[in-house]
Amino acid sequence: MPKILLVEDNEMNRDMLSRRLERKGFEVEVAVDGVQGVEMAKARPDLILMDMGLPVLDGWQATTQIKADPRTSSIPIIALTAHAIAGDREKCLQAGCDDYDTKPVEFPRLLAKIQALLGTGG
Repeated sequence: MPKILLVEDNEMNRDMLSRRLERKGFEVEVAVDGVQGVEMAKARPDLILMDMGLPVLDGWQATTQIKADPRTSSIPIIALTAHAIAGDREKCLQAGCDDYDTKPVEFPRLLAKIQALLGTGG
């Protein structure tokens, strides 16, 4: 069962996403800020969903740290952000994210991106 690290500070988003992912057969670990996300990434989840607007250490900084560490650099990261303005996708990809999705989350679209990065079918 693939393990996903969900780094999200909003409790409602965390609960909704983790429940839906678990129903699809994923094991979900949760971090509530960027510092915790960087620490928990060291357990090598199969994929990370990274909110970019996090407290303590934002998603851009957390992603940069995860991608700079040889132990965690190969973990695919999908940026989740409410910032859907021009240039945000590029900013997320430059920070090291492998893909990008906007909030509010459209679950079927996000699931397709997760499956593509994990190499699993629907």
